[in-house]
Amino acid sequence: MTNVIMTANDIDRSLDRLSLEILERNHGLDRLAIIGIHTGGVYLAQRICSKIALHEGEAVQSGSLDITLYRDDWSLISQNPIVRKTDIGFSLEQQRVVLVDDVIFTGRTIRAAMDALMDYGRPDSIQLAVLVDRGGRELPIQPDYVGMIVKVGARQQVDVLLAENGGHDKVVVHEKKR
Repeated sequence: MTNVIMTANDIDRSLDRLSLEILERNHGLDRLAIIGIHTGGVYLAQRICSKIALHEGEAVQSGSLDITLYRDDWSLISQNPIVRKTDIGFSLEQQRVVLVDDVIFTGRTIRAAMDALMDYGRPDSIQLAVLVDRGGRELPIQPDYVGMIVKVGARQQVDVLLAENGGHDKVVVHEKKR
């Protein structure tokens, strides 16, 4: 059974709120960079950047990050992992970086993302924005900005479906396939 926990309107409102919270906490755009984690985090980061640009009247530095080879489980996922492009066209030195991902669960993806970021420089700070926090951390990593907190069982999965991936915007919870 699949339950829709966020509609397109819910996602849009959450991204509006997250964008304003990011601006408020960082006192505007100075030394701010938004970096999305492939794949869903990249689309969400692009949307956040668009909302920030509308609000501030100028673009925020942005990029995308592939963490495939930084994951501690990549060899368990596939013998031929799909490696996507990392696109960070600016120095991370003295930047306040906001990493964006769709769902946070164990914290391992974010740990890998922080390791990958350090290969591109040493930012002043790294903050984390996620659309959905499903709990279940294995590492002491917590998001700074959260669209929705939902408690789901260990046998359940949270999927963020986005128009950029050929679907309709929504977040669903369903039973994992065995």
